[in-house]
Formats: sequence, structure tokens, C-alpha cells
Amino acid sequence: MNSPKEMEMHLSLYWGKDATVLFANWPNRSLGMYISSILVVFLLALLCELFSKHPTLKPGTSPLLGGLSHSIFYFFHIGFHYLVMLAVMSFNIGIFIAALVGHTLGFLIFNYRPIRSSANKDPNVSSVPSSPKV
Repeated sequence: MNSPKEMEMHLSLYWGKDATVLFANWPNRSLGMYISSILVVFLLALLCELFSKHPTLKPGTSPLLGGLSHSIFYFFHIGFHYLVMLAVMSFNIGIFIAALVGHTLGFLIFNYRPIRSSANKDPNVSSVPSSPKV
């Protein structure tokens, strides 16, 4: 039978290594395992941002293969989001910060090209072609 201490669940934000993240007895009140759980949540959040970018399909790709590839990406995208959400529901502040930093850094890394390309555009040049003057 489990002791009352093992069954304790926090219902408000708290700080400390005594957390249960995703699996029972993990990180098991160990500082090293707590740090590893923070890194795992960080990487999961980073992967959420990676899988938010669907692959571009080449013209002429079979609709079945295109739908299958997008479905596989969507499977991982949603799966990683749910894992991060469940980890954050541990209410541990370290896990919460790791998720925020992972999502933020992932957004920066995987959206850098669009940000850079929009910054290099001349604000005086319109992207809409002008009509010919007669």
C-alpha cells in the first residue's frame, strides 16, 4: 500500500525537486533525475515547435502520400504537445519554465528564416504588383 506522502499531488505552483513528472516515481526525489526531467520537458517543447512546420509537398505528389506525411507530422506534433501539457500539470515551476523556454527557443530556431526574410524586405517596396500605366 502507498504511503500518504507518495500519493501527494500539488494543486498550486511550487518549486522543488520533489515532483512527479509524466511517470510515477520520476524524478523520484533525486536532484539529478529532476534536472534530467527538466531537460526532457525542454526537448519535448522544442520538438513541438519543430513538428509545427509541416513538410512542403512537391508538385505531383500523390494525395494519399501527402495526406499520410502530414498525418504523421500531426501525430508527433499533437503527441509532444500533450506530453508537455501533462508535464506542466505537475505544477512544478522548474518544469513550467523549461516548457516555456523550450517553446520560445524552438519558435526562434524554427521560424528564424521567415523572421529574417521579412526583416530584409525594403519597406518602401510593395509586394503587390502595380498595374501598368497607360
